[in-house]
Amino acid sequence: MEREIDLKEISDGKLYSSSDMVKADCGDCKGCSACCQGMGSSILLDPYDIYRLSTGTGLSFEDLLKGRIELNMSDGLILPNLKMAGEKEACSFLNEEGRCSVHPFRPGFCRLFPLGRLYENGSFQYFLQIHECKKENRTKVKVRKWIDVPDFGKYEKFVSDWHYFAKEMGQKIKSFGSEGQEKSKALCLYILKKFYMEPFDASGDFYEQFNKRLEEANMQQLPKEFIGEWCAPFCLSVWWQPAAQE
Repeated sequence: MEREIDLKEISDGKLYSSSDMVKADCGDCKGCSACCQGMGSSILLDPYDIYRLSTGTGLSFEDLLKGRIELNMSDGLILPNLKMAGEKEACSFLNEEGRCSVHPFRPGFCRLFPLGRLYENGSFQYFLQIHECKKENRTKVKVRKWIDVPDFGKYEKFVSDWHYFAKEMGQKIKSFGSEGQEKSKALCLYILKKFYMEPFDASGDFYEQFNKRLEEANMQQLPKEFIGEWCAPFCLSVWWQPAAQE
């Protein structure tokens, strides 16, 4: 999800690399869970998030859609996000004690918070959001240690590749305009199937599999038969809403 931001208003004014120290450590939250509530559909999930959630919980993508995650339009694409539920609009993975039940394999957005990413020039840097976390007196921690993902170099490359691929696809869909809705549907649903619905092999290297799919997607010409062959009718009627034209 892209946002137009003024770093001077929301951050400490600094940009960080993965090797930098930053005041992000909230001391294990201690049951706060404020950032796990009322987030609407903003906690988007990338293919690696779904891969880790599926392998960690044993639930398929389709099973996760039964109450744990949901699909929404974001920047022109159909993408999954964590589902908020109940009176407090809490994350569906939050337990009764206000703790994350999937913490070892929690999504990237959750690992990143209260940091954010500034994407530019085909890469990105990190920044510290100073108004988002309610925890006071946070301590310094190295960025890569805070995010805590295996094979961190590969992970950062994946994050960058996925961001710029999704951005390009969203722009392509927007360029189709109102007269190209069938093309837009085909592209949206192709991406959903290619990177989310088709499970990644847990016994293999995720990044190798993702790179192969990314290469195939970049070469794909999206023939008309994509619509109808694997896109169930309810995909089009329930998940598809044309992106607003500016």
